[in-house]
Amino acid sequence: MESIVKRDGRVVVFDEAKITTAIWKAMREVGDGDEVEAKRLCDLVTGMLDERFPVDYPTVEEIQDTVEEALIEAGYVRTAKAYILYRKQHTDLRQLGGLMDEMPLVDDYLNDRDWRVRENSNMSFSLQGLNTHITEHVISRYWLTKIYPQRVQETHDRGDFHIHDLGTLGAYCVGWDLPDLLKRGFRGVRGKVESRPAKHFRVALLQVVNFMYTLQGESAGAQAFSNLDTYLAPFIRYDHLSYEEVKQNLQEFVYNMNVPTRVGFQTPFTNVTIDLEVPKYMKDDHVIVGGVLRESVYGDHQREMDMFNRAFAEVMTEGDMQGRPFTFPIPTYNITKDFNWENENLASVWKMTAKYGIPYFSNFINSDMSPEDARSMCCRLRIDNREL
Repeated sequence: MESIVKRDGRVVVFDEAKITTAIWKAMREVGDGDEVEAKRLCDLVTGMLDERFPVDYPTVEEIQDTVEEALIEAGYVRTAKAYILYRKQHTDLRQLGGLMDEMPLVDDYLNDRDWRVRENSNMSFSLQGLNTHITEHVISRYWLTKIYPQRVQETHDRGDFHIHDLGTLGAYCVGWDLPDLLKRGFRGVRGKVESRPAKHFRVALLQVVNFMYTLQGESAGAQAFSNLDTYLAPFIRYDHLSYEEVKQNLQEFVYNMNVPTRVGFQTPFTNVTIDLEVPKYMKDDHVIVGGVLRESVYGDHQREMDMFNRAFAEVMTEGDMQGRPFTFPIPTYNITKDFNWENENLASVWKMTAKYGIPYFSNFINSDMSPEDARSMCCRLRIDNREL
């Protein structure tokens, strides 16, 4: 055999010394054989290749397949395993190492030639969008070559199906414990600024903003809190706020939740579950204000919840200064068989729904689940608490 076909299609002179070297490296890795034995095995490989390719030139992959087969037939199973691992590692290095050489990535983004530029509807064309486009290309290949099985990579690359959000090496959507934030304050990131538990309504809202913005950087999808209105309503009473003040604070909250600060110049994807009425299982729980349990219970604060929900819905309905709708947070409302459709306090919620279709509604009618059995991680992902 005189020549072989390289991976790029070039035909080059066959160098059997490279086979000997590769076999000897694998042998040393597991403590098998010696250089003389490696040369003998190389001769076995070349003999097999001469039989299989009397006319055509073998490819690099065909040669490596033959090496594996020869090692196993000769009884060097451990060496064969080491060789296979060595081969896989070099395949990964070739695939990952060549990614950063793909300068067309930049041109494709700048000239809007890549469909992936618009894969995420929340991402704007920007410098940060360009940076994210490049890094996501690398991370997506890492998912496909290092984490998913090869059959998944091949199926995805053929276009048989598409895996969304491959550009983030992290979790999808995450729901968090709002009482924990209210008890502990916003802290826990090593070396970063920490704050005590909120004592006032406005501070509690801003800590929710900061919490969601910070944790958004650690996952691909939404950040969620449940029972938002129930847990925050007591702050309204303890601050002695008027309706106008509540609405002003919620307007500040909503505007802050829509600032594009996430990677790729995105607005963080946020979801909040709103109860509208104090859940039965929470009515006798003592409220958390200033990080401590107070004498009153959540069941005492329905009036403040009504203020919260009316103001929130009105702010979402009004939109920004241009009348554009606020994308986040996405409110989720639970609908049960005893839902009070005639509740006058919900008029602003229905106006918001009619104008923009903003909310998501979780349907628990005729379901074997109740709202306390589930926690929404985002608008589509829900955890069944009964399985935890």
